[in-house]
Amino acid sequence: MPVSLASADAASSALPFTAALALLPPGVLTGFAIVIGLVVGSFLNVVIHRLPIMLERAWRADAADALGHAEPSGELFADDGLPARYNLWLPRSACPHCGHVLRAWENIPLVSWLALRGRCSHCHARVSARYPAIEIASAACAAAALLAFGPSGKALAAFVLCASLIAMSAIDLEHQLLPDALTLPLVWAGLLVNLAETFTDLHAAVIGAVAGYLALWCVYWLFRLLRGVEGMGHGDFKLLAALGAWLGWSALPQIVVIAAVAGAIVGLVATASGRMRFEEPLPFGPYLAAGALVTLFAGTPLYAAFAWGI
Repeated sequence: MPVSLASADAASSALPFTAALALLPPGVLTGFAIVIGLVVGSFLNVVIHRLPIMLERAWRADAADALGHAEPSGELFADDGLPARYNLWLPRSACPHCGHVLRAWENIPLVSWLALRGRCSHCHARVSARYPAIEIASAACAAAALLAFGPSGKALAAFVLCASLIAMSAIDLEHQLLPDALTLPLVWAGLLVNLAETFTDLHAAVIGAVAGYLALWCVYWLFRLLRGVEGMGHGDFKLLAALGAWLGWSALPQIVVIAAVAGAIVGLVATASGRMRFEEPLPFGPYLAAGALVTLFAGTPLYAAFAWGI
């Protein structure tokens, strides 16, 4: 397939690997991105499942240390029934119901879940549809990043942001938690990425990080002063700070508006259908992530709509 002059010029100024990718047919590139996205999505499922457990263990260990209680050591299993050595790499993936260790062919992203019809091959218990959903979302983001930014470092950075948002959204939905282990590195990564003005200039990124944190911090304290309760978690401040670091301060109003409107709609529908009570807290992280993804791939359409209305 012939390569356009514009793509050839871009490839010649890029890194050798990126330049080589730019010469591949678009269909091959897209397929490659989808496969990479599925593999990364499989790892994201591990993060989503294991990181909260790892954090809970760390918190319990810190509490025991503060109270002067010695934690047992040298045991094969902890008191939560899981192996004592438990992290993102060990032990091998297993069925959460019966503990069956997955064989290689049972651990192929999306394909294995479809082949096994969403069930464990050993105990036949249902495997959550969350697993293929995360893998599909990751693959879609990888393909979208490639289509939006071409085979470039910017596309890779965009996919890193998307993958981080997918993991944090899933954890927030399940545990109402946005871990510092994910939000804080994302802040620094955004600033580092924009040293090269990848998505915005460094000046806008630094202001975005500060403004993102302070904006929700002010909302939190205003709600607490008026109602006497906490209106949102501190993780939301840090996530919006990270989004400001990646996309710049000017992206923040649109992100917050999209998140607030989407969250309000979902909350009202869920309340009206009886799936949640009015006073029940609603995780805000997934809606901030949605606003960020719209801004990343579509720019600031709300600004354009507002200007057109004026």
